[in-house]
Amino acid sequence: MLETRLDTARIRAARHVIDPVFLDTPLYRCEALEPGLGCAVSVKLETANPVRSFKARGTEVIASRLADEGPRAAVCASAGNLGQALAWSGRGRGLDVTVVASRFAPVVKLDRIRALGARLELVDGDFDTARERAVAIARHDGIRLVEDSLDIETCEGAATIGLELVNTAPSFDAVLIALGGGAMATGVGHVLKALAPGVEVICVQPLGAPAMTHSWRQRRVVTTDSTDTIADGVAGRRPIPEVLDDLLLVADDAVLVRESSIIAGMRMLLDHAGLVVEPSAALGVAAILEDRDRFAGRHVVTVVCGGNVDMNAYHRWIGAAPVRGS
Repeated sequence: MLETRLDTARIRAARHVIDPVFLDTPLYRCEALEPGLGCAVSVKLETANPVRSFKARGTEVIASRLADEGPRAAVCASAGNLGQALAWSGRGRGLDVTVVASRFAPVVKLDRIRALGARLELVDGDFDTARERAVAIARHDGIRLVEDSLDIETCEGAATIGLELVNTAPSFDAVLIALGGGAMATGVGHVLKALAPGVEVICVQPLGAPAMTHSWRQRRVVTTDSTDTIADGVAGRRPIPEVLDDLLLVADDAVLVRESSIIAGMRMLLDHAGLVVEPSAALGVAAILEDRDRFAGRHVVTVVCGGNVDMNAYHRWIGAAPVRGS
């Protein structure tokens, strides 16, 4: 295996500083999904934790180091999930956390960032606009800028998911990973290529936010002017070169899926697995729906990476009536 920025020994060490509440998340075969998908499907559930996403695996590593070494303040740009995770990890270690987000981000995510005690600054624009503002704050205030996917801690924290996957039985043939900035894809991909090289690593992105997939296919950074997807958690326009370099070494494929397939995946996860998930978490199921022949007869793991979703939007998407009194 060629060298990525990640280190397997550091990934193993990360498990010792991550709060156990975020580790050893449920992994189970979901037979109820299989008739509709035509293959054996296991779910790695990263929503059953205090911030409802995998992101705290990385922020726990960052916050632990800041608490030991300083500065005891940090700022990040976030589509919502990283901000919650950094706020949670920082609160537990007495860190001052600022989160910059688009004012168009889901309200449920913004409200939870505030509830966790972080300072929240909203910008007009998308995630990449928020990233520019976070950079400016970090420079002006002299505090730690946390950049998802670029900061190796975010990738190696997410990579602990991979350790849990390779330690399971029975083995599986492929893993489907939502692709946004690339922390989870490069982290899990690094571990699988190092410890289970026979497993196919397939990254999944929406057609409406294809920058990283186009970059992977062309082996160079490709940016887009805008995004158009309900999967806000993966809606970036400007891939990070260092992250792309890692992804090129560990990903076997990167695929794009339609919005209708994402919504169908969310509905299947609700109807057959009892899971309420955000759109990014349904990308793996969407990929199977769009290419059943590819996965027929195989055992596939999909990482259900987040469950922070605006419920009014969720009910519109899946066509279900809102619960009375909600």
